[in-house]
Amino acid sequence: MDISMILKPEAVRVVSSASSKKRLMHELGDVSEAVYGLTAARAVEALLEREALGPTGVGNGVALPHARLDGLAEVVGVLILLERPIDFDAVDRQPVDLAFALFAPLEAGVEHLKALAVVSRTLRDADLCAKLRANPDAGTIYTILTEAQRSIAA
Repeated sequence: MDISMILKPEAVRVVSSASSKKRLMHELGDVSEAVYGLTAARAVEALLEREALGPTGVGNGVALPHARLDGLAEVVGVLILLERPIDFDAVDRQPVDLAFALFAPLEAGVEHLKALAVVSRTLRDADLCAKLRANPDAGTIYTILTEAQRSIAA
């Protein structure tokens, strides 16, 4: 699975205004509505429900919030780079500034897990994350991310 299959270029944003985990979830919901036609309120609710089961901050400033939603045909993603890191209850207790949210159909068992694995494996690369953080332009971030993921897969 390729990140470009689940992430549209317009679903990458650089955000300066998110000051909390909840506000970040609302940003992710707003982008999912604008780009994929999801209902923002339902997307946020689903992300927060999943987050209540355990934080999705995986460490090194990265969070991978995810949720399953009724009515989706395929797994889709939203990537937000925060200009100011926020507390996210991450496993390493470090603040988060990169959040890659995944939204999957209710019945997407294996595809959801494959997407999580690809995104997790890609964003585990500290050098890649440093490049993403050093280029606060959504188009550049998309290009860096998708090209890097292709080279990791090769």
